[in-house]
Amino acid sequence: MLNVQNYNDLKVWAAAMDFTKQVYEATSFFPKSELYGLTSQLRRAAVSIACNIAEGCGRRSQSELRQFVHIALGSAQECETLILLAYRLGFVQQEAQDALASSIRSVSRMLHGLLRAIDVRIRQSEH
Repeated sequence: MLNVQNYNDLKVWAAAMDFTKQVYEATSFFPKSELYGLTSQLRRAAVSIACNIAEGCGRRSQSELRQFVHIALGSAQECETLILLAYRLGFVQQEAQDALASSIRSVSRMLHGLLRAIDVRIRQSEH
């Protein structure tokens, strides 16, 4: 089994937490009219990444962990789209959009790496 006793030990979880902080900081400047719209949607999607990693680590099997990492990856892709939308709507400047996009792409790469490691462990346990 992939030795994930504590999600706090995962670099991807820490990166997702850092990204979530960036999102909260950036969205604090969004128009008040977006508080229950794009602001809320982006914040919830960002929070979902680290939470799904943590929840997956608390499950009993590698297959369950894999499922939650896939959900986290979906949330990361949602964030990337919402960041681009926020930029196109003029809610964030190019520099902020670039920083957020870079961070979420890094998190996504790490999630893909975690999925590969989980898949190796699943295949090894089948033999």
